[in-house]
Amino acid sequence: MTSTPPPARRPATAPHRGASRHSAPSSRLDPEIAARLKRSADGLVPAIAQQYDTGEVLMLGWMDDEALHRTLTTGRCTYWSRSRGEYWVKGDTSGHFQWVKSVALDCDADTVLVKVDQVGAACHTGARTCFDADVLRKDGVDSGAAASDQ
Repeated sequence: MTSTPPPARRPATAPHRGASRHSAPSSRLDPEIAARLKRSADGLVPAIAQQYDTGEVLMLGWMDDEALHRTLTTGRCTYWSRSRGEYWVKGDTSGHFQWVKSVALDCDADTVLVKVDQVGAACHTGARTCFDADVLRKDGVDSGAAASDQ
């Protein structure tokens, strides 16, 4: 009796810095791009979303090879949700779409920069960006030091 081997999967790895275990299906990402990527232990790369025309930093999400492939080929940002363990396309449930204008790797190939045209809020809290609420330093002054000096 012969048995059919299980489908090939990316080997599970230990979680990295609190991230959940991630085992994605084989990806359709261009092998040349995939070979350049430097991923975390859980197979993910941080993806920074930036407003293409103003330079405003909107949010940080996580992508694996398949999420990056989908982002490159569909023109809409696709991320890997570490908490839900599934892919999500920005705007599918919120209506706050990210239309991709360009995608680039940083010099170390360990971070993706996605320049987008953001429709509505980028942050799940409803704020325009994820970086508005908790400013730690502005105009050369540490907000904690400024508060204690007064």
